Amino acid sequence: MYIGKADGFRLERESEYGTPEQNAAVKEIVEAVRLEGDAALLRYTASFDKVSLTADQLRVPEEEIMGAYELVEAEFVSALRQAAANITAFHEKQKRGTWMDVSPDGTMLGMVIRPLKRVGLYVPGGKAAYPSSVLMNVLPAKVAGVPEIVLVTPPATGGRQGIDPYILVAAAEAGVTEMYRVGGAQAVAALAYGTASIPAVDKICGPGNIYVALAKRAVFGAVDIDSIAGPSEIAVLADDSADPRYVAADMLSQAEHDEMASAVLVTPSQGLADAVTAELERQVATLPRADIARSSLEQYGAIVLVDSLEEGIDVVNKLAPEHLEVITEDPLALLGRIENAGAIFLGPYSSEPVGDYFAGPNHILPTNGTARFSSPLNVDDFLKKSSLIRYSKEALLRDASGIATLARHEGLEAHARAVEIRLEGRKS
Repeated sequence: MYIGKADGFRLERESEYGTPEQNAAVKEIVEAVRLEGDAALLRYTASFDKVSLTADQLRVPEEEIMGAYELVEAEFVSALRQAAANITAFHEKQKRGTWMDVSPDGTMLGMVIRPLKRVGLYVPGGKAAYPSSVLMNVLPAKVAGVPEIVLVTPPATGGRQGIDPYILVAAAEAGVTEMYRVGGAQAVAALAYGTASIPAVDKICGPGNIYVALAKRAVFGAVDIDSIAGPSEIAVLADDSADPRYVAADMLSQAEHDEMASAVLVTPSQGLADAVTAELERQVATLPRADIARSSLEQYGAIVLVDSLEEGIDVVNKLAPEHLEVITEDPLALLGRIENAGAIFLGPYSSEPVGDYFAGPNHILPTNGTARFSSPLNVDDFLKKSSLIRYSKEALLRDASGIATLARHEGLEAHARAVEIRLEGRKS
């Protein structure tokens, strides 16, 4: 783990574009699914997941979904429903509708806003099967009014067709209309191009491994995607008022995700830096995923010492972290200067997991410094907009000369004439 001044710490993280071999493999899989449909899906599922399926077994039946409720704890369902209510309420505030402005001369300009018709959600299997991410992906789409929300997730490996019951319950609670047992790059290709069993969607959301990320990049254009997500990140901006136990615990909450996760403390306090270093070592020893957390801290962890909170804010803005905690004596006083962060957590009781699971704001956030120009997943991500233009005769008479002038400047004579032809007989 890096411990030292900001000028010795690399603030930018490299984007993951995959190896040539990984890119070639994804290209082959995507093309095979595009051309062969279900046959390719079943072949890759047998090869990669070691599960033999027929085409009519791809879709998860309703009785399996309902049966999943018997396999999960009642308190899990209760907590899930509370979280879903909070997430829905937060995203309801983001809604906006079609609008039109009508001028006295009859000209009407506006924006027609409609939901996408069909959205696909990729849910990883294995250790990265997170029911909370199902809620965060699906509920903004539901609030936006998307009528068809489809989930794909890999079947259990080793010959079993089953899907994690917690994922099934989360999907059912969120309002997913279809679920399919298929994963990897082949699932992304199926959502993008469609097969006999899985109709194509308009947009693909959700995290996955490098093959899923590369497949999303490959199909972008044929279909929209949410983003190419990188490893999870947290930065904590703290002064000597912060409790080192809280800071260390929050850094570890990200470090335990995977070996490439990043946890960074930025502080002007040498005392806090020393105390957090000791707390990290003490707390990591008792974590079930201690090996993963240690590897993350060793490779991508850092304690960055700055001369002031003002310099700390500059460091944070360059990092543009996915998650930013501000644990200082007066965090609200610093908020106005924070420009780049996916989500900002203010004060000692706003631990990052509060946002991950329960508070309501979306936990699908920009990574790899992309918070400089992008935002959390939100309702707008599931809407499309059409411009509306209705010009009156009077408005065209008024503006025709200017339109024709601009068109001819660009060498587009037919554009100019398409306006001027409407001026013929204009006095009639």
